[in-house]
Amino acid sequence: MQKTDDVQKRPRRRILAWVGWGVLVFVVLLVGGTIAWSQIGVSGAEAEPLAAVRANPDVTITDDAAGIVLSPSDGSSDIGLVFIPGAKVDPWAYAATLQQLAAEDDITVVITKPWLNLAFFDLRPLDAFTSLAPDIDLWMAGGHSLGGVRACQLATDADALVLFASYCATDLSDTDLPVLSIAGSADGLSTPEKIADARHLLPEAAELVEIEGAAHSSFGAYGPQAGDGTPTISDEDMTDQLTSLVGAFTSEVDSAP
Repeated sequence: MQKTDDVQKRPRRRILAWVGWGVLVFVVLLVGGTIAWSQIGVSGAEAEPLAAVRANPDVTITDDAAGIVLSPSDGSSDIGLVFIPGAKVDPWAYAATLQQLAAEDDITVVITKPWLNLAFFDLRPLDAFTSLAPDIDLWMAGGHSLGGVRACQLATDADALVLFASYCATDLSDTDLPVLSIAGSADGLSTPEKIADARHLLPEAAELVEIEGAAHSSFGAYGPQAGDGTPTISDEDMTDQLTSLVGAFTSEVDSAP
């Protein structure tokens, strides 16, 4: 009788083993495929704008494993922005667009380095990045595209939120968090219509601004992007307008009681 039971159990054990190996192979392929996909087609930083940032005497650059810190060279900053890049965009591609915040408005900018180049895989809290500039008193969370979606999730640990061609999937409407949302009229991805449709998730006092002629890729220096519109604004004008908008917003946040 015992032999009969053993014979009956062997096929079951083989089936369980096959199922177990099949699940393991599937998980390995899924993880390996995701990692490979995250590294393919990453939009790199354009060489000339990045070189200009490195040559800017008014900006000090600190390169850390967690992020890139752009700070005023005179060390006068007490306000910071944690900026989360868009999906599969090199963090360095945003340095040229954000450098004037440090140079002109004394804002320390921490551009994060998301795990696998995708913000939704990066589960680190806000203080993993604010710790790179421990002397800052007031912190804004922000990000471009998918990075902005992630910034919304971290925003309750910040003093303010800045969305760059992005919108929230997290409901912040019941908070009193200061919010600035910047859209581009020529954005083919985070279109002004999509941003407006998600307006109800932001606090009532949130500021929504649209930059005429700006496309999705105008918010960084990484070249054209599939599915995007065609920008009619120059890189210089885009940087100036972003700097002015974020600088004015920061002054409002800093002066609020």
